[in-house]
Amino acid sequence: MNLEEYKGVYVFAQQVDGEVSSIAYELLGKAKDLAKDLNTDVTAVLIGSGVKGLTNSLAEYGADKVIVVDDPELEVYRTEPYAHALASVINEYKPEIMLVGATAIGRDLGPRVSARVATGLTADCTVLEIGDFTDTMTQTVIPNQLLMTRPAFGGNTIATIACPYNRPQMATVRAGVMQKIDPVPGATAEVIEYNPGFTPDNKYVEILEVVKSVADTVDIMDAKILVSGGRGVGSPENFKLLQDLADVLGGTVSCSRAVVDNGWMPKDLQVGQTGKTVRPNVYFAIGISGAIQHVAGMEESDIIVAINKDDTAPIFDVADYGIVGDLNKIVPQLTEMLKNELAAK
Repeated sequence: MNLEEYKGVYVFAQQVDGEVSSIAYELLGKAKDLAKDLNTDVTAVLIGSGVKGLTNSLAEYGADKVIVVDDPELEVYRTEPYAHALASVINEYKPEIMLVGATAIGRDLGPRVSARVATGLTADCTVLEIGDFTDTMTQTVIPNQLLMTRPAFGGNTIATIACPYNRPQMATVRAGVMQKIDPVPGATAEVIEYNPGFTPDNKYVEILEVVKSVADTVDIMDAKILVSGGRGVGSPENFKLLQDLADVLGGTVSCSRAVVDNGWMPKDLQVGQTGKTVRPNVYFAIGISGAIQHVAGMEESDIIVAINKDDTAPIFDVADYGIVGDLNKIVPQLTEMLKNELAAK
């Protein structure tokens, strides 16, 4: 493999039902940073059927080029044709870096494509940066490598991984951890249409029916106000106190991993390295000690308010406002005070 042939930072621009997923814009924002360090450009890979009209939004969010693979076989996500499409793009255009969102689609697509193009894949990354990699066997320092950081062993440690001898350097990236850039209205990108050809055979799954359901819970990644509870809340019944506070503020209840492990709340509401990364305007951390795994998922919140009876809890180190005391007394009082304040207005 001639590594010098591989240039550019590529992003799989996931779209569903003709709408670009938010993770694609987040990845384009990070790709711009990486491309700047490497003095290269950013390319979005858009795969689907009838999706050419989406190229403008990708340009506005940072794509210098957009490679469009448009074919009727790609109307609905299926593993085989999508993997064929993305692997063909990689083999044809030879990107140095390939980023894929760690969504349900990305987690299925990423490893299959990496196997086809004979490279490694670091899954569920939370940090990406360009830096030097030291080969411990030869003590050789290899510059300008993609350093991919991800939680390991259930979030109890952090691993930084490099892929110095294969290309592309490939990663799936957790939603919510990268920042979108401010869009540039009217920005344009070079659009390249590419179709490797699709031949349905016994490997192509036939979709008989698509049934869409509406989720009962709000995605906590979209919430502006989160009222989050930890083990210190004491019981699933006590989460009613947090729900009352969230209702007054127009917010959403979320939780720590310990709460999910205890079976008090569903996994979809978990914040942290093994849950979701959130950036609300206001984040209430109630009965949460502040372990590094949890903090990593919420430390970018605009305002953090911590309520905990332990005045030495690590959560106070990242909180903008801290209240030491019994949450069973403080939360109802806070809820009532806010209710009265809002009613007065």
